[in-house]
Amino acid sequence: MKQVQIPQELFVQLVHYHLMEDDSYMDEIRIGLEKKLDAMVLHELYEKSKTAPTEAEREKSRKEYLDRKGMPDSFRW
Repeated sequence: MKQVQIPQELFVQLVHYHLMEDDSYMDEIRIGLEKKLDAMVLHELYEKSKTAPTEAEREKSRKEYLDRKGMPDSFRW
C-alpha cells in the first residue's frame, strides 16, 4: 500500500477535527485534501505518460496531464 504525505498544518487540523471534535477547520481541511488529491491525480497521469505499455496510452495520459495543468495547445509539442 502506498503512503501519502500531507503538510503538518493539515495533519494538525485533521487531529483537531477528529479527536477534539472541532468543526472550525472543516473548510481548510476540505481545501487541503482537494489540493492533495489533485496533486496525486496529476502525478499518476504523469507517471502513466512515461510508463504506459502502449504509445497510445502514453499519449492519452500525456494529453490529459497537460490539459489538467492548463498548458495551452500552442505551447505543446
